[in-house]
Amino acid sequence: MNRYPWWKYLIMVVVLVVGAVYALPNLYGESPSVQISSTGGGKVDNALLAKGEQILDAAALQPDSADFNGTTVNYRFSNTSVQLKARDVLAKALNPDAGNPQYVVAVNLLSRSPGWLTALNANPMYLGLDLRGGVHFLLQVDMQAAVQKKLDSIAGELRGSLRDKDARYTKLERVGDSIQGVFVDAAAFNQARDLIARQHPDLVLAAQPPAGPNSFSASLTPAAVTQEEDYAIKQNIQTLHNRINELGVAEPIIQQQGRDRVVVELPGIQDVARAKDILGRTASLEVRMVDDSAAAQAAVAGQGPLPPGDQIFPDRSGGKLAVKRDVLLTGDNLTDAQPGFDQQTNEPAVFLTLDSKGARIFQDVTRENVGKRTAMILFDRNRGEIITAPVIRSEIAGGRVQISGHMTVQEANDTALLLRAGALAAPMTIIEERTVGPSLGQQNISQGFHSVTWGFVAIVIFMSVYYMFFGVVSSIALAVNLLLLVAVLSMLQATLTLPGIAAMALALGMAIDSNVLINERVREELRNGASPQNAIFHGYERAWATIFDSNVTTLIAGVALLIFGSGAVRGFAVVHVLGILTSMFSAVFFSRGLINLWYGRRRRLHSISIGQIWKPAAAQATTGALAATDATATADAVKAGKALQAPTPRATKPRRKVH
Repeated sequence: MNRYPWWKYLIMVVVLVVGAVYALPNLYGESPSVQISSTGGGKVDNALLAKGEQILDAAALQPDSADFNGTTVNYRFSNTSVQLKARDVLAKALNPDAGNPQYVVAVNLLSRSPGWLTALNANPMYLGLDLRGGVHFLLQVDMQAAVQKKLDSIAGELRGSLRDKDARYTKLERVGDSIQGVFVDAAAFNQARDLIARQHPDLVLAAQPPAGPNSFSASLTPAAVTQEEDYAIKQNIQTLHNRINELGVAEPIIQQQGRDRVVVELPGIQDVARAKDILGRTASLEVRMVDDSAAAQAAVAGQGPLPPGDQIFPDRSGGKLAVKRDVLLTGDNLTDAQPGFDQQTNEPAVFLTLDSKGARIFQDVTRENVGKRTAMILFDRNRGEIITAPVIRSEIAGGRVQISGHMTVQEANDTALLLRAGALAAPMTIIEERTVGPSLGQQNISQGFHSVTWGFVAIVIFMSVYYMFFGVVSSIALAVNLLLLVAVLSMLQATLTLPGIAAMALALGMAIDSNVLINERVREELRNGASPQNAIFHGYERAWATIFDSNVTTLIAGVALLIFGSGAVRGFAVVHVLGILTSMFSAVFFSRGLINLWYGRRRRLHSISIGQIWKPAAAQATTGALAATDATATADAVKAGKALQAPTPRATKPRRKVH
């Protein structure tokens, strides 16, 4: 009855081993380190690792360890003072030209986990801003500027199209949040109105003309305004992601808050000035022709002079290309970039949408340069990087450009994002700024750790005293629940914050609540006269429905917090939901496995250790015995009273004799 098959015990052992392995890295702590990555101009490899070690040796700075993980070079140090000195020495040696840095040299905290754990992808949880320290920004996006930028683009397209149709106008420009046009005659006005209806369905004409019958005022529909605002904030978030990568932050938090605000949290960064500089940078996109001549290729290889009118830029693959200085198009002519698939070859591709001016220029360029390559260059801090250099297959008209050729789906998505996120879609301003020091973060970690530890100890003591052996098993299941929760958070590489620690303490209370329900149900079965084996079996079976219902309702609330919450609320919800799932496994499946292992192998089980059990029958018997004792005592007292005091004889009248 109370026996598990062998495969269930195998599941318990496997889960315990996997949980222990992936929770173990959190015990090793973190070491101060210096991380070197490339900004596009430098090459990160084992040669850079050796060069950095030579630079540190020359400065009498000895790292505890050094490694190259494929993307970055990392040097670990014993304390933060040596770390900061090494950062300054490496940055000065690797970037002699501060205005054009080749490498990003950033301080970071890396796990001290041994190599065999790292090889298993067992990494510790990331620590949030309130635990590690860092900077917090709240930025507000100027949504009105995003809408006005869209209207400026539409107005430019309308002017180009009307010039092609020889439709004359005296005014066609954006005024506030609308486009106003004044035409010389009714024919030109009708052409403009037809053009708007055909090519710009998102525009709606006002009922009242602003300047006579041959004029109009057009504004975006509410749906188009909402779409443009959503696009602006998503593009700004992606742009911020691209920029913050240079800071070397392990787990930045960049998320939307409300309709027009973005929260940026950079754990481990105390240099607020540098973070502001990164967030406020501007970037631009340029399209130029690639020079594939023999002289240009020789110059790129360093075997000859660069042809006049050429420039050399690095590309994303680590190579270099020579391009013409003449700029054909800029990012201002690009209205959209979306990933997709080539209809003919079904290969991943990127589809660009140009405005009217850009469409005309690109049509002329592609007609005259079929078979040649064109380079799309992203400029940031006056440093250019070639994102892609496709070959022109044919003349491209209509403002729709397709970039394809040996790209994966991920590369197509990344290219589209880079092209869209080359610059901010709308300006942003910092409306809130907060800095959390590392000492305060360490204090928060210590206090949070103590709260969870002492809460766990108090629960273990209470359960062991009140439920005896069943309480000990419940405490073991609670420890397994905590182990699994930490392991799952580490496997997901979640960011642990103070609200997450609070949710972890709450998960312990909810997990032990399930075991309390089970233990009380077993006690109830014993009070009703069931045998110990039947009490264990029916106690777990009948408690499961209550445990499942209570956990599901709590899980629904946690999922609602996860969906609609943000920031600290979302961090709490993640740990809360995971804690519910792990508690259902540990409190029911795991604890029952231990009970079955201990009691299930006994055929004749006369009693179980589950604490004091109150039985109604025994209580009634005890009450009856006490009542009988009291009655006997009362009778004895009455007899004793009669013996001590004789009753007074009652006076009687003499009887009359009847003769």
